[in-house]
Amino acid sequence: MIDPSAVTLEAGAGGLMSGIVAVPTQPFLDRPPQRIAFAAAPTPLAADTLARLIKRHGNNRIDEADVIVCLGGDGFLLETLHRQLDSGSPKPVYGMNCGSVGFLMNEYAEDNLIERLGTAQGAILHPLRMRAVTVSGAVQEALALNEVSLLRQLRQTAKIRITIDGRVRIPELICDGVLVSTPAGSTAYNLSAHGPIVPLSANLLPLTPISAFRPRRWRGALLPSTAHVMFEVLEQEKRQVAAVADSTEVRDVASVEVSEDRSVVTTVLFDPGRGLSERIIAEQFTV
Repeated sequence: MIDPSAVTLEAGAGGLMSGIVAVPTQPFLDRPPQRIAFAAAPTPLAADTLARLIKRHGNNRIDEADVIVCLGGDGFLLETLHRQLDSGSPKPVYGMNCGSVGFLMNEYAEDNLIERLGTAQGAILHPLRMRAVTVSGAVQEALALNEVSLLRQLRQTAKIRITIDGRVRIPELICDGVLVSTPAGSTAYNLSAHGPIVPLSANLLPLTPISAFRPRRWRGALLPSTAHVMFEVLEQEKRQVAAVADSTEVRDVASVEVSEDRSVVTTVLFDPGRGLSERIIAEQFTV
């Protein structure tokens, strides 16, 4: 889809990139799409919009479509992206805001949809891969486009050991939880937990505590995108912890491993001048 001669690479030290592979200087699609698949959230606005757009443009099967137009909010867009990741051959997704915040969405406008799709630029994202082992020994893996978080399940605070690339960095974090975020997800739960906003090209993953009690002054860390993070739950029977990768929750975990999976790719389309990189930078100046 992208002509290499019309691509600006965004890389940090060592030439490795986190969250985004390239920033196209031309539209992501070679030509305006001929086949569109629509996906709509179960809300009145999204359903009404879906009916009108199908009447104008028809509706193709996802496996036959050039692009998916997602009608809803950020949560529904993430669900759509995850379904595409599960399919093994993800199609580019263009979000149209029929929700509330719409940070990952384009403006709601039904006119000139084909032209907008034809000029849209792509943000090519890599998810985090979570491997969680429960206290019973069960293993579950999941992908996260926003973040992987560990959260206390009961009234007791969690006690978690944090190891980065085989080296123990925090022997015992007493907290409500802790998370690792993608750059694209750094404006979501990570920001609410007072973590840093990270540009897509920064080659970094935020590691952010949630209501840390000890060490009290630890505010988190910025890790290279190649980092392998291991969380080990201490006093597991007394202090139960759940792990959550976007919408996938695993209860009663004993350990959780997190790393960026660069073998998995998904693409989100944005109107020119309103790409994800620009939105993340602009969010840092929001007061």
